Amino acid sequence: MNIQLLECVPNFSEGRNSEIIQSIVNEVENTPGVTLLNVDPGKATNRTVVTFVGDPESVIEGAFKLIKKASELINMEQHQGEHPRMGATDVCPLIPISNISMDEAIKYSKKLAEKVSKELSIPTYLYEHSAQKGYRKNLADIREGEYEGLKNKMIDPKWKPDFGLIDFNRIKKTGATVIGARDFLIAYNINLNTTSTRRANAIAFDIREKGRIARKGNSLTGEILKDKNGNTIWKPGTLKHVKAIGWFIEEYGITQISMNLTNIEKTPIHIVFDEVCHKASKRGIRVTGSELVGLIPLKSMLDAGKYFLKKQKRSIGISEKEIIKIARKTMGLDEIQPFNPNEKIIEYRIKETPNLLCNLSLTSFLQETASESPAPGGGSISAYIGGLGAALATMVANLSAHKRGWDEKWEEFSMLAEKGQEYISELEKLVDKDTEAFNAIISAFRLKSTTKEEEDLKQAEIQNATLNAIEIPLQVMKISLESMDLIETLVKKGNPNSISDVGVAALCARTAVIGAYLNVVINSKDYTDIKDRNRLLTIAKNIQEKAIKKEEKIIKLTMTGINNSS
Repeated sequence: MNIQLLECVPNFSEGRNSEIIQSIVNEVENTPGVTLLNVDPGKATNRTVVTFVGDPESVIEGAFKLIKKASELINMEQHQGEHPRMGATDVCPLIPISNISMDEAIKYSKKLAEKVSKELSIPTYLYEHSAQKGYRKNLADIREGEYEGLKNKMIDPKWKPDFGLIDFNRIKKTGATVIGARDFLIAYNINLNTTSTRRANAIAFDIREKGRIARKGNSLTGEILKDKNGNTIWKPGTLKHVKAIGWFIEEYGITQISMNLTNIEKTPIHIVFDEVCHKASKRGIRVTGSELVGLIPLKSMLDAGKYFLKKQKRSIGISEKEIIKIARKTMGLDEIQPFNPNEKIIEYRIKETPNLLCNLSLTSFLQETASESPAPGGGSISAYIGGLGAALATMVANLSAHKRGWDEKWEEFSMLAEKGQEYISELEKLVDKDTEAFNAIISAFRLKSTTKEEEDLKQAEIQNATLNAIEIPLQVMKISLESMDLIETLVKKGNPNSISDVGVAALCARTAVIGAYLNVVINSKDYTDIKDRNRLLTIAKNIQEKAIKKEEKIIKLTMTGINNSS
């Protein structure tokens, strides 16, 4: 199951006292399930911005602990700083990153806001997508008047907090906090081969949503157009959800289009890059590269890589690493400084690197299997063999997509290769999951059983672990059988020069199914739920029979193709 990731970017009103800052940040660092990504204190603003990410429940816990500690250590009656603020923790946005919807993020923001008001007696306002009233969507509107105006603001019915107290005397130390779910924001700069800020600004005005002031005649010197109420008319740019300006960077000796992309689902980074290239070219200017300021979700990089591959009519059924490389190279993300995916992609920043079997070299994997340890055993090997079969099929799909004279077929084979990559990814995970399932059974049998309660718990754990050890190889069987449909398609339609590779892929898939079936059967012997055991064995037996028949059919087609080749 894919893990949900939620990002939190709380801003608290202390940027000068390092001890206080660290004490507050420690609350996040000591919260299980979250990863601290960045701490950015500002002395002039007297404000610190913290960024962390994790599963939603852990993020809410970390955010609550941070807000609590900030309320204990920061006294808003004494606070001075250049940045607008209204509370010890001024604003706490939640941003959905992966496998979580905006609606879910909104629910979590309301949960946090209510918890803060109830348990800490801090009034909270909801903003952005969480706003319950349209006029509260904009943070600047809620924060107008800042801390100094909060006493009068809270008693105005229009600005009563969404949750919590309206008695300023009881909250004058902490102030109020604004909480809400918002879209992920990417700070993105595109580099130009010019030193002209005016020309860079012209391109920025071409593409940004706000656009430029509408004029009669000459776009620079013409009369400014007004509406019937005397308001200046603006001519929108070509890209929604983009804020942009041109500037000269002394350090680099170039100009950039500096942008905030405020909704990367509707206006993704690759579309922005292409549009800037187009508008720059019309003005005789070249884009030489770009830079990401901060982090980017994995999906954005993968979408970009696939977009550029499709423009080349190249298969997108390649590894995640290669897709990211295409995006990095196309957008010139290395021009100013090296782009390290492990540091710039959010999911990679938080990825743990345990001692996975799939991270071993081929030689190490062979020797680990050959050792006297009972794991990895036949289940993990079956999953790996299934992955090899899917990999061979994917290779043939990619070769077919790029075969000379088959240009009109590239998209069909690209889709097949992409499906093959899904099988590879799933089976790769099952290599380690099978070994983990075996280890869980061993751990369950080692539980103490000196009392009846302990014995009952032990038996329950044994049965749960045994069921999991049946379901894992059953998944291997299902995925490997499904991959045989892909293999059959390729033996019929794929590059005939690679037909023997397709045959080997079928043999691998069949072996994976039968090997996993043996594990289902042997592990089911210790499963005491007879009805469920029989159900699982029936499913497994049917899959095995289908795989054997499918392999026979594919091998016949393979041999026919080999014999008929000139």
